[in-house]
Amino acid sequence: MADQLSKGEEFEKKAEKKLSGWGLFGSKYEDAADLFDKAANCFKLAKSWDKAGATYLKLASCHLKLESKHEAAQAHVDAAHSYKKTNINESVSCLDQAVNLFCDIGRLSMAARYLKEIAELYEGEQNIEQALVYYEKSADFFQNEEVTTSANQCKQKVAQFAAQLEQYQKSIEIYEEITRQSLNNNLLKYGVKGHLLNAGICQLCKGDVIAVTNALERYQELDPTFSGTREYRFLALGH
Repeated sequence: MADQLSKGEEFEKKAEKKLSGWGLFGSKYEDAADLFDKAANCFKLAKSWDKAGATYLKLASCHLKLESKHEAAQAHVDAAHSYKKTNINESVSCLDQAVNLFCDIGRLSMAARYLKEIAELYEGEQNIEQALVYYEKSADFFQNEEVTTSANQCKQKVAQFAAQLEQYQKSIEIYEEITRQSLNNNLLKYGVKGHLLNAGICQLCKGDVIAVTNALERYQELDPTFSGTREYRFLALGH
């Protein structure tokens, strides 16, 4: 591992030398990028995660000089994955930059994917307020790209965290929206009972008996089979 670390440092020195020396504008940054990439890989093999992350950011800068935004975005992702081992805040910052670059070049599905990854990092840190924000952003991006399954997965997370934060109305609206979408999709129909149960539990948490009664009537209209389920009976007894 020490050998990989020293190899990485040697590649990094060569890259810095390329940048500070004379040469054709394009080739200088291309050569440096190649060396930074090799350095970062060595640092990863040495499990020197902070060094790997910092080097990937230098690689991203080279790609930006070459106006290669896709490669720069990917370098930010690689930096984020290195920092994830040691520094969650830095990892989030790198993914945010990657998202901005993917948006610039119209790769919205990639942006959605990494917004979701940021949300998962915050969830892992028990920061549900920020997790909610990023799951919501990710859901919007997936929805715009018509990746319905991924959008709904993120929306369910938003609803879950909204309920934990006692934002019950927000949670209810999301579960009901997912229900309406799922009823028109044979692959998603199986989840309808669970979504209506979650919406109903949020109604119960609000403590408005009339609202719960109205909701149960509305849910029967949405899904006529719901009134024969255990989920319905639980909600009916609950209020």
